[in-house]
Amino acid sequence: MPSKRLSRSHLTATGAVLVATATAAVALTATAGASGTKEHAKDAIKGGKAKNVILLIGDGMGDSEITLARDYTVGAAGRLNMDKFPLSGAYTTYAVHADGTPDYVTDSAASGTGWATGVKTVNGRISKTPGKDKAVPTILELAQKGGYATGSVTTAELTDATPAVLASHATDRSCQGPADMAKCPTDTIAKGGPGSIAEQSVNHKVDVLLGGGKQRFDQKITEGRYTGLTVTQQARKLGYQVVTDNASLKAVKGGKPVLGLFAPGNVATEWTGKPAAVGGTAPQRCVTSNPSRPAGTPNLADQTTKAIQLLEAKQKRSHSKKGFFLQVEGASIDKQDHAADPCGQIGETAAFDRAVKTARAYAAKHPDTLVVTTADHGHSSQIVPLEAQPPGLTSTLVTDEGQQIKVNYSTNTPGQSQEHTGTEVRIAAQGPQAYRVLGVTDQTDLFTTIREALRVR
Repeated sequence: MPSKRLSRSHLTATGAVLVATATAAVALTATAGASGTKEHAKDAIKGGKAKNVILLIGDGMGDSEITLARDYTVGAAGRLNMDKFPLSGAYTTYAVHADGTPDYVTDSAASGTGWATGVKTVNGRISKTPGKDKAVPTILELAQKGGYATGSVTTAELTDATPAVLASHATDRSCQGPADMAKCPTDTIAKGGPGSIAEQSVNHKVDVLLGGGKQRFDQKITEGRYTGLTVTQQARKLGYQVVTDNASLKAVKGGKPVLGLFAPGNVATEWTGKPAAVGGTAPQRCVTSNPSRPAGTPNLADQTTKAIQLLEAKQKRSHSKKGFFLQVEGASIDKQDHAADPCGQIGETAAFDRAVKTARAYAAKHPDTLVVTTADHGHSSQIVPLEAQPPGLTSTLVTDEGQQIKVNYSTNTPGQSQEHTGTEVRIAAQGPQAYRVLGVTDQTDLFTTIREALRVR
């Protein structure tokens, strides 16, 4: 049958219902979320200036990854800490080609550049324009210029894409250390460039840098003022305190910048289990420990707590009335998704969620803090019916509720790395300017949200 044309009055009535439904959804989010009251949602809708911003990035943490972690750890009707923000929305994540046309599936370099600079770029590029490869100021650089303390915490290498977009500019994300510059010839110090991502990160004198990647900082510098030194030695020359385990991190004092290097490469995951396989796995419980994770490796929540303490101490010591900007990344949600390892992926999501709890607990005592949690892109894990027989890799888990759940990875052929997806992802927030995350926005809008909150230009 041909469709009926709707009258204007019908359309108006439908619009009113949609507005009312959206309003009710905000109220419901507030009731079921952070505080159990509508007042927190109303407060979050207000504008105003933030003293501090904490940005939490779950790398590859799409809605499927969040749902899987929720179902496994707190149950289908339970709620994670990241579910409890008073306001939430979604944002688009696409990258662009060199001519500015859309590239519908982003990598972490292009996506991170989007929120770090407000400019879309090509996949693989770090905070530089898509066409002419020109450096673009980042939100961390603007925060430093505005007098804020700055920090970056990650479970990846500190030179990996997501932390790199804050404090470096590189033609290609692979240019992590002085020995890794093959794809960035114009970025070398010999050509008048800023050097590798590791060199740039410490040259920026970011107040707190915590993560993995010791192997990059142990590389020797071959050009410029610090020739012959390792990047770690360069950092010490610049006044950094270097720590390598939980004990030294706990002992370090504020006042001087801190470089924490807790693994040669990426920090080892917290959980282990059998990866997905063709034809599936026998039902399994995840192992909530990892024998390959060295004793003394600080978890993400503890790193977040210490980073906040150090940033506060820095500002107190300098008698600054300004606060801080801190980015925290749960990086291996993505990396275990690539590996079709649901237990590793869930464990990293749970660890990230504890860091979210830490940030929100701080904001509860400091309401002038904007807290945002989001992802850089979607990923490959999908919850499917137990009777489904997908052509890719699957694993069956036994959740904390005692029920079975089946996870499928089919974005690439078995034996290949699973792929990102082009879906929009969740963004949630509380504090000054949090209302800006409502609706469907774009990754580049997050840059504006943080810039407006901190009042930096």
